Amino acid sequence: MSNILAKTCYNTLTRKFNRFSLYPSVNPVQAVYGKIHSESFDLSRQIHSSPTMSNSILNGNLWETDPELFGIIKKEKERQRAGLEMIASENFTSLPVLQCLSTCLHNKYSEGMPNQRYYGGNEYIDEIEILAQQRSLEAYRLKSEDWGVNVQPYSGSPANFAVYTGVVEPHGRIMGLDLPDGGHLTHGFFTATKKISATSIFFESMPYKVDAKTGYIDYDKLAETARLFKPRLIIAGISCYSRCLDYKRFRQIADENGAYLMADMAHISGLVAAGVIPSPFDYCDIVTTTTHKTLRGPRAGVIFFRKGVRSVKANGTKVMYDFENKINQSVFPGLQGGPHNHAIAAIATAMKQATTPEFVEYQKQVVKNAQRLCEGLKSRGYDIATGGTEVHLILVDMRSAGLTGAPAERILELCSIACNKNTVPGDKSALHPSGIRLGTPALTTRGLKEADIDRVVDFIDKSLKIAQQVTKVSGPKLADFNRTIEESAEFKKQIHDLREQIESYSKTFPLPGFEAY
Repeated sequence: MSNILAKTCYNTLTRKFNRFSLYPSVNPVQAVYGKIHSESFDLSRQIHSSPTMSNSILNGNLWETDPELFGIIKKEKERQRAGLEMIASENFTSLPVLQCLSTCLHNKYSEGMPNQRYYGGNEYIDEIEILAQQRSLEAYRLKSEDWGVNVQPYSGSPANFAVYTGVVEPHGRIMGLDLPDGGHLTHGFFTATKKISATSIFFESMPYKVDAKTGYIDYDKLAETARLFKPRLIIAGISCYSRCLDYKRFRQIADENGAYLMADMAHISGLVAAGVIPSPFDYCDIVTTTTHKTLRGPRAGVIFFRKGVRSVKANGTKVMYDFENKINQSVFPGLQGGPHNHAIAAIATAMKQATTPEFVEYQKQVVKNAQRLCEGLKSRGYDIATGGTEVHLILVDMRSAGLTGAPAERILELCSIACNKNTVPGDKSALHPSGIRLGTPALTTRGLKEADIDRVVDFIDKSLKIAQQVTKVSGPKLADFNRTIEESAEFKKQIHDLREQIESYSKTFPLPGFEAY
C-alpha cells in the first residue's frame, strides 16, 4: 500500500511542481518521492529491526538537517540567477558534471595510479580514471604514444606546483609572465620586499613583461632576459591577457636556452579544445590546465606531458622524455593524498562534452561575445588593453574613465554584475590595480548572443557612470567610496533602480543544470 501511495504522490507532484529545484542533480519531485519511499522503508525497518544509527543524520535532506546552511546556498543560487557573471575564470558547469560531483565516488580513497593503488576496492575507480585520461587526450586530439596525462591534481595551482617540483626541482629557475602584466600567482610572483607565491619561495623566479604601451608580451625582451637567466622552465601562460600566445616563439626561446616549455592554458583550455585558437600542444613539453573555466567542467586540474623521443644526439643516441614518473610522483605522494574521484569522474564527462559540435559552437560564441563586448565599451570611450581580444576576456583600463579598479568592481557588484579588479600594463602594484577584467564564458553558457552583449555594455556603462559621480564626492579611496554611497539616498536609489533592471534582464536567461523557480 505504501508503494502505491508513493507513486501516486510522485505523479501528482510531477505535474504540479515541475518548476521547483535548488539542486540540479536532484529532481525535486524525485527527491520527494524518495523521501516518501525512504520514510516507508524506515518505518518498516523500525518495526522489524533495531536501528543502529541515526537515519536523520545519514539520510536526511540538507534542507531538513541544516536549514541554516541550506538557506545560504539558496541565496547564492539566486545571486547567480539574478546577476551577470563576468568573472573570466568562472563558468556554469553542466548537469552531468554536477551529478558526478554528488556521487558515491566521493567516499573512496584511491592513492596511487590506476592498477597501482595503495588501497583495495578500486576496480571501478580505476576504470573511471583511465576513462578520464583517455577522454582528456581525445579532447585535445592527442595520441597516447606521444602524450601522457595526470587527472589527479585538485586544481590548477597544485598542478603547476607539481610540475615545478618534479621537473625543475627546488631552487631551479623558472620564467613566467609577471602578475601585474597578466600572469598568474603560480608563475612565480614576488615583489621587491616579499615573495608572494610559494612558487617564488621554493624556486628562483624571473618574470617577463608586456610592453607598457601596446600591452603585448615583449618577446624580444623575454629572449634577452632568458639568455642571461638561463631558466630550467619557461611558462607560456596567462591569467589576464587578451591575445593568443606565440607558442612558436616561446619554443625558439626555450630551445636556445635548453629550457623546458610549459603552457598553463587554464583560462583558454575550452577554446583550445574547440580549435578556435592556436594549440600549445604543437610546441610545448608540458601543458597544465584547470577544468572549470572555458572548459566548463569541475573545479580540478590536469597535467599533460610529452612521452617518447625528445631529441637525437649527433652519435644517434636517442634522448627520451622522462616526465611521466617525475610528474606522477610529484602529484602523489609528493604533494597530494588521495585524489578526488568524484571530480575525476566529472573531468571524464566534461572532456566528452568538449568533443561535441555543440561545444565548438559555444566556444566560437564566447569569442564573438568578448569581441562585441570589447567594441561596445570602446565605443563608449573606455580603453581596452592591447586594443582588442582574441579570446574570452578583455582588460579595461579604468583610468580612461577617471576611476581605478576597486571602485569599478564595487559599483558593478552593487548593480549585480560580477567582475574583478585587475592590474593593467604600467601598473606598479597588484594591490592597487587600475583596471577590471571582464569575461564572457558564463554569460555565453546562459545563452547570451551579440545583441544581448550590447545590452550588457549599456548596463556596465550606466554602472560606471554612477561610480564616476560617487568618486567626485568621495575621492579615490574605496572606504570613502563605500561610505559616500551608504550616506547618499540619491546614489542608493540610482544603484537600486539599475540593479532591478539588470536582475530582471538576467532572470530571462536560464542557468544550466538548474530549473527556474
